[in-house]
Amino acid sequence: MRVYLESLGCRLNYAEMAALGRKLAAAGHHLAESAAEADVCVVNSCAVTGEAARQSRQLARQLARANPAVKLVVTGCYATLEGETVAALPNVQLVVGNTRKDDLLVLLEEQVAGSFSSGQPETFNLKPSTASAPQGGRTRAFIKVQDGCRNHCTFCIVTVARGEERSRPPGEIVAEVNALHREGYQEAVITGVHLGGYGSDFGSDLRALVTALLAGTRIPRLRLSSLEPFDLAPDFFELWQLAPDRLMPHLHLPAQSGSDAILRRMARRNRAAEFEALVETARARIPGLTVTTDLIAGFPGETEAHFAETVAFARRNRFAHMHIFPYSAREGTAAARFAGQVPAEERKRRVRILHELDVELGQAVRAGFVGQVRPVLWEQPLHAQPESGLVVWAGLTDNYLRVLATAPVGADLHNRITATRLVGLQGDDLAGTMV
Repeated sequence: MRVYLESLGCRLNYAEMAALGRKLAAAGHHLAESAAEADVCVVNSCAVTGEAARQSRQLARQLARANPAVKLVVTGCYATLEGETVAALPNVQLVVGNTRKDDLLVLLEEQVAGSFSSGQPETFNLKPSTASAPQGGRTRAFIKVQDGCRNHCTFCIVTVARGEERSRPPGEIVAEVNALHREGYQEAVITGVHLGGYGSDFGSDLRALVTALLAGTRIPRLRLSSLEPFDLAPDFFELWQLAPDRLMPHLHLPAQSGSDAILRRMARRNRAAEFEALVETARARIPGLTVTTDLIAGFPGETEAHFAETVAFARRNRFAHMHIFPYSAREGTAAARFAGQVPAEERKRRVRILHELDVELGQAVRAGFVGQVRPVLWEQPLHAQPESGLVVWAGLTDNYLRVLATAPVGADLHNRITATRLVGLQGDDLAGTMV
């Protein structure tokens, strides 16, 4: 069976498709490079916003056009929330809800490798309830350790789409990271829907998992994906003292807003001052730490004064990067019914202001590291400079800053970690010289 895998949305979706890819390869199936080469396309869909749902539909249609004979299997959050709509899309033969996503290999072999009925698409568990050696230039592996969320943020549909929290056993995760390291990966990114809630379903926690990974693996770089700020106690940052060279000094802490009034309307479990205190504690204990975040512009009820509080909050926290989203009403969430919906043009204006601030803050953060030597994991060559016999390579520092450096034509830096001196700014990146 020739299978092409596509994913939209969060890193967790990509981790799930990487896991499915490994299972398919181990079972003797072929991972196709494009839909045109495939018998089956698997789409891991997203529905975090109305726009994400539209993109999921669009992707399914594009794959069907690229190969009119291909069988489409759609899974993920959009398939879970709107299975009937998904089933009506062209070429869709199988719709798999999130609670059956781990069974995709079996379902594919049973339903696809056999023969599909000529009637309606089959659906599995539409009610809400692991990659071979580095492929496609990948140097970092995303490992799903947890699914589901117990929080009830008023803007978020994920609690409905993903269901109750459930965590993988630590021994299983350690074994997966070791397998990925043997296959060549240099960095493991630990991810989940509510990563900070890891272990809540069996009396453990994220700190215990990270400790087990540091003790039980030798992969050079471990990185934590998005962490809700209200999940972390100050002593959590002591983990970095156990293996400062292996646990990456970067935290992605979604703030969503810098206004306490808006945070209450969002049903977030922290306030702006608590967030700032947490960031300052982390910076004091983790040398070279960079902090990135998510912000929503134009949440219902957000006044110009509330928005000004968010801008000031972002400046005080000196974010290295901000993922900025205009508020998008998502059917099925509480916020979609709130009064005080901000006009679309005003939401766009606030997004533009935050994007301009993101450029300013990001440049300041990068400038602060100029002159330092940091380890860089090189990912891919960008372009050659034939007249000089050099190639420009791009990679990521331990603290998640993108670096560009030159190497001789023919030198293969892919998936290597080298000490690199950061010598200056180069647009949105840092210029580096390997030492």
